[in-house]
Amino acid sequence: MKLPTAAAASLVCLIIAPALAQTPSAAPTTVPVPATKRVTCLATTANLKGQDKRDQLQLCMAQARVDCLKQAIDQKVVGEPRKAFIKTCVGTDGAEQQ
Repeated sequence: MKLPTAAAASLVCLIIAPALAQTPSAAPTTVPVPATKRVTCLATTANLKGQDKRDQLQLCMAQARVDCLKQAIDQKVVGEPRKAFIKTCVGTDGAEQQ
């Protein structure tokens, strides 16, 4: 099952909004960090269970890595910086494999 991008973004907003709402008003204003592709994958598979969840999460993460690789290629990032770029883009240290 693949959710539309708008639905995935809505789910991420629902997850992040409560955390942002708890920020004290006296705190200095900071720039919010965009949700990583991993967070989006986790949000889009939250309603699944068992093997279906593992399969869809694995597919989503694989697509996220491909998307990040395409970005790195477009930006002509090579070598070790490319690896770091992809990890940052996907939002993982490689531990998401199940």
